[in-house]
Amino acid sequence: MVTVPHWETLDATVPGVNKQRNQDWRTAEGNGSAERPLILAVADGHGSARHARSDLGARFAVELFAAHAREFAALASADGPDGSRSLSWLMHYARNVMPRTMVAEWRRKALGHWQRGHEQDPDGRQTAPTDEQKLLLYGATLIGAVLTPRLFAAWQLGDGELTVVGHDGKVDLPLAPAEADLGDETESLCSREAWRLVRVHWAPIVAPDRTPRFVALSTDGLSKSFASDEGFVQFMAGLDARLSEEGVEVVRAVLPDWLATAAQHSGDDTTLAAARRPVPGAGPAADERQTTEKQ
Repeated sequence: MVTVPHWETLDATVPGVNKQRNQDWRTAEGNGSAERPLILAVADGHGSARHARSDLGARFAVELFAAHAREFAALASADGPDGSRSLSWLMHYARNVMPRTMVAEWRRKALGHWQRGHEQDPDGRQTAPTDEQKLLLYGATLIGAVLTPRLFAAWQLGDGELTVVGHDGKVDLPLAPAEADLGDETESLCSREAWRLVRVHWAPIVAPDRTPRFVALSTDGLSKSFASDEGFVQFMAGLDARLSEEGVEVVRAVLPDWLATAAQHSGDDTTLAAARRPVPGAGPAADERQTTEKQ
């Protein structure tokens, strides 16, 4: 039986040039085992005046995704009344139940926050914006991924990128939209029926040695820093190579500087949450394992 090494995570965020507040949020947790599933998420608050609380919207999105991802991973490994849940049941849950539930809970959380902090007009009358107007204040995008020994699934609403480097080194952006968003427009958690706009990547693990070796989630502040999509793909391929050659600790230390350079070019908050699966026989991680085995 082939044993897949546990995933190692790295993440960082930097504010855009001359921005007073970073509107992004992220998390990277777990190691990909059944007991500690790998969970990655990034959210990008829209940040304009009409989205004045979008940093909170981004935080709510990441916190809610992480909670639902843990629950989903537990469902993927637990036994139901008829035995282990089938992949078709899990796929239906991932594509329909989870997006609808997450969006509904995000709306409730944002509206609850607004309700607790709303103020009255000077003459004593309460303002009465609609729920949709309130939610605009919290608008944010979201990308999230969960990986267990059994499957790899990811969700995306709005811009940003999910980058996957396969076991063979091929770089793929599986959730890239068919058509790029126009200007700064993007789908959002504050959009009407936002759950219908969620794109889902579904990839059961057919064999341990065919598991992706690198997964990265990034806000569009990173991709916009490159003149072309090819430049972004080359950056991600280079990041994967550096991780293989130098190890996660080295790359983790310099990642904030790389993102700061990208933020200078894009002018936007720039965030990345990623994980790398050590490849047996390659790089510092392999050397460490070999030394441990000899001891």
